[in-house]
Amino acid sequence: MTIPRRTITLAVLASGILSGPAWPKEPPLHPVEKAVTDRTGVAVRWQQNAQAREEALTQMRALLRKPLNADRAVQVALLNNRDLLATLEDVGVSAADLREAGLWKNPSISLSLRFPDRPPSATDAEEGVAFDLLDLLMIPLRKRVAAEHLAATQLRVADEALRLVAEVKAEVYWLQGDAAMLAHRKTIVDVNATAVDLAQRQHEAGNITDLALSQQQATYNAARLALATAENEQREHREKLNRLLSLWGPDTAWKIAGGLPPLPEGDVPLRGLESLAVAQRLDLAAAHAELESVVRALGLTKSYRYLGALEFGVDTEHNPDRSNVTGPTLRLELPLFNQGQARVAKNEAELRRAERKLEGLAIDIRSDVRALHDKLAALRETARFYQKEIVPTQQAVVAGTMLRYNGMLVGNYEVFATRAEEADAEQKSIEALRDYWVTRTELERVVGGNLQRRSTANTAGNKTN
Repeated sequence: MTIPRRTITLAVLASGILSGPAWPKEPPLHPVEKAVTDRTGVAVRWQQNAQAREEALTQMRALLRKPLNADRAVQVALLNNRDLLATLEDVGVSAADLREAGLWKNPSISLSLRFPDRPPSATDAEEGVAFDLLDLLMIPLRKRVAAEHLAATQLRVADEALRLVAEVKAEVYWLQGDAAMLAHRKTIVDVNATAVDLAQRQHEAGNITDLALSQQQATYNAARLALATAENEQREHREKLNRLLSLWGPDTAWKIAGGLPPLPEGDVPLRGLESLAVAQRLDLAAAHAELESVVRALGLTKSYRYLGALEFGVDTEHNPDRSNVTGPTLRLELPLFNQGQARVAKNEAELRRAERKLEGLAIDIRSDVRALHDKLAALRETARFYQKEIVPTQQAVVAGTMLRYNGMLVGNYEVFATRAEEADAEQKSIEALRDYWVTRTELERVVGGNLQRRSTANTAGNKTN
């Protein structure tokens, strides 16, 4: 016995017509790429195959052959950071979920054979095909929920990329500051080494006391310890940047570029900065998209809470007398015990949770903007004060001390002390400038990746239909 051709044809045509694919009109990662590029000026790439990965590695190694500044290091991280590359696949997963949401369930085909225990002995056969009409009715809303989830995922992934950008830039500034400060710490060590050498010769000649020699040795030892600590901190920052760039083996032999950027001429104004952060922050936009998805899911649950199952089909029975009986079938689940109360209550709780999280995140963002802006302004004044007042004054002290030394009015140790104080002031000036750029990077991150308002701020939040 075979299933009638008309039954199979009906099943195939219905499934083909009603299960049209739902797929984004543009590549799923395009909004992420555009959002990151608009805010940072560097590109992130979805490496979906071995060829794309090899191309990324080639580009990365070409960048590593040049001294790394902030921009080059960020590009290397976006090409090679394994955590980011894994996070990018979340977009592919959500895009596949959207496609799945637009597909109708496959029809079900049933077949039964009944054998009589008395003549006529012909087999009674019955076959049917059924379609889940409830699933068909839910496709439009289900697609919207999946599309909103995809948009939220795109925003979240773009936000993770911007977080990585900020971390990489901060580590580059730390390393540039470390390199500059090490030079001054070595100067302090050299000055104190010269002072100790002189003190030892004078002590051997009986010109200074044991206490004076011990004091010079203690100062020298403290300078050496400070230099060793600074070198260790530099190695720690370098290794942290290696982790952020996901580098190992020969690729870790890169060199850091130049020194820290100079202090900008103008301050970052606080006016409009909070509203800019609220407009640009991708994690806030992701939380809003997730809230919309929860609202849509709640509406879907409420709309179909009383319909547990709704199937329509065609059934054909072949009787022993060779007659056929064909007709429609309908299966409807009666909501006697489960009317979706628990599902509705769960969605309502999820909605309230999403609302509170969105509100809390917006409040935290505004607070972070104010706090970091105040810190940045203070660091700017500190760095400027060192550059304009403390370092020039200390240089003038050294110059004056050298004149007095040439006139034999001061001794060697006064010259050593003023030279060490000058190097210490220059080192603290570098620390202040480094802290300024690290804090500015944190502020850029809190504001949403860029301190300038852009018309494409919410690029990654565009809905995908």
